[in-house]
Amino acid sequence: MDTPHVGIPERLAARMSMPEQHAYLRGKFSRRRVLAGSFATAGAVGGAGLLAGSSGTANGSGTSPAHPVSAPPAPVRVDGKLVAPFGRHLAFGADPKTQMRVSWQVPFAVKSPYIRVGPRPWELSRKIEAEVRDLHTPSLSKKLPVVEQYYLHAALDGLAPGTTYYYGVGHDGFDPASPERMATIGSFRTAPAEPEKFVFTAFGDQGVSYHALANDQVILGQNPSFHLHAGDICYADTTGHGKESDTYDARVWDTFLAQTESVAKSVPWMVTTGNHDMEAWYSPNGYGGQYARWSLPENGFDPRNAPGVYSFTYGNVGVVALDANDVSYEIPANRGYTDGRQTAWLDKRLRDLRADEAVDFVVVFFHHCMYSTSTHASDGGVRDAWLKLFTKHQVDLVVNGHNHVYERTDAIKGGEVGRPVPVGASTDPTRDGIVYVTAGGAGKDLYGFGPGVEDSYEGNVHDHERIVSFHWTKSRVPDPDTVEWSRVRYTGFSFLAVEVTAGARPRMSVSALAESGERIDHFEVVRGTR
Repeated sequence: MDTPHVGIPERLAARMSMPEQHAYLRGKFSRRRVLAGSFATAGAVGGAGLLAGSSGTANGSGTSPAHPVSAPPAPVRVDGKLVAPFGRHLAFGADPKTQMRVSWQVPFAVKSPYIRVGPRPWELSRKIEAEVRDLHTPSLSKKLPVVEQYYLHAALDGLAPGTTYYYGVGHDGFDPASPERMATIGSFRTAPAEPEKFVFTAFGDQGVSYHALANDQVILGQNPSFHLHAGDICYADTTGHGKESDTYDARVWDTFLAQTESVAKSVPWMVTTGNHDMEAWYSPNGYGGQYARWSLPENGFDPRNAPGVYSFTYGNVGVVALDANDVSYEIPANRGYTDGRQTAWLDKRLRDLRADEAVDFVVVFFHHCMYSTSTHASDGGVRDAWLKLFTKHQVDLVVNGHNHVYERTDAIKGGEVGRPVPVGASTDPTRDGIVYVTAGGAGKDLYGFGPGVEDSYEGNVHDHERIVSFHWTKSRVPDPDTVEWSRVRYTGFSFLAVEVTAGARPRMSVSALAESGERIDHFEVVRGTR
């Protein structure tokens, strides 16, 4: 989908950067219009979103708005014992062995929110104050109310590696340690002190749907140590066509977090930013909402303004999250917003990971596709910015979303097939090149492949020697390609599951699973001697 531009005429949105969209919306939905056209409603279990305010401010950026906007209405106060937390989601801090971030939501303002943590469900002795990051969304059309959301975050540091902890979230009037609240207690496990076998999962483009929920439940069955979400998280803007008729409903964020809670309350849900996650109302770069909803590792080049850029190491795998909106040729609304700082940070981070003797594999994930033949095809911007760095530092696996299909390449080296990697094969990135996976079948409406291009997956192999596709150029013009690297294609809801083994012969066993649990692809990544 195109970048969301709710409330901006299409002819203008097509020429606007994200800061220009922010300024336009701030001017259009001024204090006078907001107060005249809406009434307050508390955020219900259904959304926080694309056009909100945050962090105790009316505009959601933590700074004064560029144009006058309405102050949020006074918070609706409800007896705390009647307010139940929901939408719990975990994320690692910069060190998964000792740090965990716990986030959740409440439908009304509460007093003194906190988290309790302990070694057993009945022994939650440690109590930590939570940070409140509130979001205010004005009425952006006659169809929608004003919405207030309250996101809560607690930082847990100094944890013991390889340890299971139990936690409960609460506030004045709602104590998770009380006997009647025991059912609300969750748990998580920190990363081990030394590398051992583990599984992680990944996908992009989820949204809210039966298929999204089905994928979540199959993921939970894999017992993953963490999950990577490659952007386009909830689709609060359902169309993203950039027209006045677009409908943005902030409450969809609440629905998404409630949907995801069954897995994200125990599995760190590590997200990055897609084009649908640029939300122009709250901040000039569109990421004020993401900062309010998620607590992610703050070790990127600018954690406040680019929260989806970070890195962590779990066991023998280094993981790097990137914001492809910064370099995309297809959707340029935020192109260049980091002024090269993200790419410089990436170069240093990959170099540091490769210098770490404890790291066997490096996995990078971001939204726009470096290599795909589906609807959006390949983005020349991410290739131009990052391909040389991936090659230089011998990245082992790249995971993207954006195209709502599963597609997996052969090993690509120098833009060409370095080694064919059919289903079940093994590849060595130091010799063959990098495998790129588009895992965009998380739950949003599916795309497809070009005319005459058949799906080809485990048990249903239909190889094509060549496929006609294209890549986006800097001028936003599709440049035709005829490619030979599209090895596996599946038009269905699915996700990636990766089993990592340490030891004398470390390897990543990569599988793709359909929402039914059926395996549709598998291959192995084994590195040569460093």
